[in-house]
Amino acid sequence: MPLLIVALAVVVLLVLMTKFRLNGFIALLTVAIGVALWGASSGNLAIDGENVGIDAIPKIVASGLGDQLSHTLIVIGLGAMVGRVVGDAGAAQRIALKIVDVFGEKNVQWAMIVTSMIIGITMFYETAFVIVVPVAFTLVRATKTNLLWVGLPMSISLSTMHSFLPPHPGPVAAAGIYEASTGRTILYGFAIAVIAGVIVAMIWPRLPFVKKMNPSIPEGLAPKRMFEEDEMPDTFTSIGVAILPIILIAGAEIYAMFANTESTLGRIIAMVGAPEVALLITLFVAIIVFGPMRGTPMSEIAASMSDSARGMVMIIMVIGAGGSLKEVLVSTGIADYIADFTGGWDLNPIILVWFTAVILRVALGSASVAVTTAAGIAAPLVAASGVSPELMVLATACGSIAFSHVNDPGFWMFKEYFNLTVINTIKVRTTYTTVLSILGLFGVLGMSLIV
Repeated sequence: MPLLIVALAVVVLLVLMTKFRLNGFIALLTVAIGVALWGASSGNLAIDGENVGIDAIPKIVASGLGDQLSHTLIVIGLGAMVGRVVGDAGAAQRIALKIVDVFGEKNVQWAMIVTSMIIGITMFYETAFVIVVPVAFTLVRATKTNLLWVGLPMSISLSTMHSFLPPHPGPVAAAGIYEASTGRTILYGFAIAVIAGVIVAMIWPRLPFVKKMNPSIPEGLAPKRMFEEDEMPDTFTSIGVAILPIILIAGAEIYAMFANTESTLGRIIAMVGAPEVALLITLFVAIIVFGPMRGTPMSEIAASMSDSARGMVMIIMVIGAGGSLKEVLVSTGIADYIADFTGGWDLNPIILVWFTAVILRVALGSASVAVTTAAGIAAPLVAASGVSPELMVLATACGSIAFSHVNDPGFWMFKEYFNLTVINTIKVRTTYTTVLSILGLFGVLGMSLIV
């Protein structure tokens, strides 16, 4: 019954948004409340293990929205402002033209893959996305190519790094549960991730149904115009500001691997390397470098930031509502139901944990919940089966990225930034995440023959 409810919720959501053209924020909240009403009426709605009634539904919905935005609002908001300031100063165009010079216009996809994979090693998908996407928008304008031709390799590469490798939350959580070596997990995962990511990133933009789509860049999220050569800042300054948050965030992660994070210096570096603080620092640097230092009035810089904020409002609201739906699905006990459902299956541990994570991901939308729940089920199998715990981490993480759809907040971020319809987002994102997941499973199974 719980899985049927999930399926019905997805169908209703699709009907509300495609047939009735209901706003995504309203549609997600409506479905979330509907599922919560079923949970309350059937006695399955709970908070912290205690059954609750319909009067608790607003609290659950608000909690899910708040939790989701607590992780993404600052990052997305600051990232959009940095991107807009960099773009309106001509710096994003300078970076884009430099990429084209180095790789050639025909190899712009390779440029996005290499850039995104390097950035995505340590940065969360959402953080890296909002930093790199202005460059993708500018490349689209500079090369006059399809938005998905440039944007898809970027998103696919970031998705792969985020899903396969520590220090991202899913793999880190699974490594802790399986007591796996983080270093070996990174080593094995990187080999699988690069191959799988490149294959999907180069194939997906060339698929016929993707090539038919030609979305426009969303209003308010791209530079207002193309710049002349003498209007753009120099390459060193442009790249320096753009990669500053990457240096701060990656530097903090590297420091944590080799030094004492409990010291005063370690705590300061950890704070500065937090995505929220790193992006705030970058925004101030961008304001100074592209404002007073170039003779640009602060009123223009402020207008750029305001425009980016207006362009982000609906994206943030939709992502938050996606968090509400995820919280309701968790509160109705669907994760526990799936855990019991798959716990007794007699399968190869790698396949079992992958499949369990896939089901949880489809049902709940949250990759983190899918990873931790699936790993909790499969952890006892590691010692009994002799399977490498590092490979179990990767199998779990691979499963958790499959079938990204309407209950995944990342789905809505992808949809809004690339200005797609719900159906087209399913065609593009849901399919590429699923293929990445399957390729990852094959990679893990292949590696299990030699590890």
